[in-house]
Amino acid sequence: MRIHVVSDVHGRADALPAAARGADVLVCLGDLLLFMDYADHRRGIFADLFGADQARTLLALRRAQRFDEARALSARLASGLPGGSVRAAIEAAAARQYADLFAALPEPAYLTYGNVDIPRMWADHLKPGHQVLDGARAELGGRAFGFVGGGLISRYRTPNEIDEDAYAGKIEAVGAVDVLCTHIPPAVPELLYDTAARRMERGSDALLAAIRRTRPRYALFGHVHQPLARRVRIGATECVNVGHFRATGLPFVLRW
Repeated sequence: MRIHVVSDVHGRADALPAAARGADVLVCLGDLLLFMDYADHRRGIFADLFGADQARTLLALRRAQRFDEARALSARLASGLPGGSVRAAIEAAAARQYADLFAALPEPAYLTYGNVDIPRMWADHLKPGHQVLDGARAELGGRAFGFVGGGLISRYRTPNEIDEDAYAGKIEAVGAVDVLCTHIPPAVPELLYDTAARRMERGSDALLAAIRRTRPRYALFGHVHQPLARRVRIGATECVNVGHFRATGLPFVLRW
């Protein structure tokens, strides 16, 4: 069995067909949408709506962790949209991105949500061979895979964030598996520190506890684009950041 795993696609529809080439199945750990591109401020939903100059300003504020000012800028710009609704404008742009992404996403594929995804918008775009799992299990090649999507509540206020109790409930629902697939990492500092952004992202204590308790063979995740460490062993478990797919266009390959 050969499984290709991607995460943090962020708009790279062009690279998805090749990512599944040679695989029996593709697994996607979320963050399909590109709201803003830290590597190129001209790209993403925000730049499409408000222009590259405003996107550059917003990115500078966020890099400086001036989040209240960044939100105030977004609100001011939104007031100039028809109806003054930035949410409606963002969701219309997101629907266009999702249409392109799911059209390019091969079958069969198993998916879970990222923190920047909008789960209720997925159903309109899924193909018959796409299976979405969140707090649920599947058997692939005779091995048990568990899937937990979304992120924890943060100062970034991304669309798909939940509190720690709800996240822990999904981890508990999955139970013991051979491969535990999540969007965010376990709460291990070297897996959470982004060396380019120079900040710590949020990881899950409940996920870390489950890894120690149930000892899956692999724990696979994304979320942190440039981590201090991409692989860490916790007991019997190999914890692997599968990579920033938008930047690399390459899947992580898992073979049985």
